[in-house]
Amino acid sequence: MNKFAERLRELRESVVMTQKQLGKAAGISERTVSYLESGKRECCFDVLIKLADCFDVSVDYLLGRRDFD
Repeated sequence: MNKFAERLRELRESVVMTQKQLGKAAGISERTVSYLESGKRECCFDVLIKLADCFDVSVDYLLGRRDFD
């Protein structure tokens, strides 16, 4: 699993949010969230920004370029 996938799952679970809820908040499907969290799909820029906004973290944090935000 890549760093992005790990961070995305950790953030979602830390706020007790389902994949369906995150998908709705980010404007993507539950299946896409599942693929992103498992590393089966890469994230496009628009969705990456929406996910960072959902969790109030930087894109660099989500990508694993920073250890804390």
